Amino acid sequence: MQPHAEHHEIVTADLTADVADLAARAQATSGLTSFSDELWLAFRDGSANTVLSATNQQDTLVGVAFSAPQGDRVGAELLVDPEHRGQGYGGSLLTSLLDDRDGELWVWSHGDHPAAATLALQHGLERARELYQLRRPLGPADMEITVSPPAGVTIRTFVMGQDEHAWAAVNQAAFAWHPEQGAMTAENLRNTENEEWFDPAGFFLAEDDDGTLLGFHWTKVHPRGDDGSAVGEVYVLGVHPDAHGRGLGKVLTAAGLRYLAGLPGVQTVMLYVEGDNAPALAIYRGQGFTDHVVDVAYRSPPPPTAGLPGPTE
Repeated sequence: MQPHAEHHEIVTADLTADVADLAARAQATSGLTSFSDELWLAFRDGSANTVLSATNQQDTLVGVAFSAPQGDRVGAELLVDPEHRGQGYGGSLLTSLLDDRDGELWVWSHGDHPAAATLALQHGLERARELYQLRRPLGPADMEITVSPPAGVTIRTFVMGQDEHAWAAVNQAAFAWHPEQGAMTAENLRNTENEEWFDPAGFFLAEDDDGTLLGFHWTKVHPRGDDGSAVGEVYVLGVHPDAHGRGLGKVLTAAGLRYLAGLPGVQTVMLYVEGDNAPALAIYRGQGFTDHVVDVAYRSPPPPTAGLPGPTE
């Protein structure tokens, strides 16, 4: 039977559970994250604009794809069960994603897998963005990091129900250039607060004496392994442009690293940085971070607008 993609207008609890199981199986095989947090949340809360699935002859879910608006583009995830790859499911899902796209589509490949590159090429997608994941060990010295904010600045932790709007304003200013992070709202943050991993104790804010938020360092701890070990993350670090030049990025980084190093079993810290951000890559590598994996976004331009004449010479 020729693989085909099924559209879902409603994301049911059963479908969510099946996709979560699929993602867990894929991650267990590759050791890589299956979906970005923002797009996975959009899938679960019903804000995805396209949801597709592929099943085998036993009616078992073997592939999924979904997309959601991210700033001025549409971000998408596509995943096929490792045991069912090379059987046409990925091509069927990607074809349907492209048919449904409303705007510029960016499809993520976590881990820069050669098969994903081949699939993208076959469907006319171009390699448009690289996101590097860097890692370094955490040790006793990180637990003794000094956190010394400049005069008139206080470092405190996030308060749920109080800080969402102030955070969203600073985040949008700090990441105005970033298609995903810069588009996050207070409502997006409130939704994220329901995630199991969310911990306000690891969410650090820098504010001045007037209570104006200047910057933040949001950390994350990934699920623990069977041995109790876990990887901490510099999840998002941002400083309002008006507060640049005061050393707040360094202070907030120190606060987050000290916190992560003090958690039981957290012996590694990771972060993501854009592949074309050479200055940031040089700084992080100089701080002991090394390359771990690369995620790639493949871009497809918007579909041609029907009824409009083509270019003329």
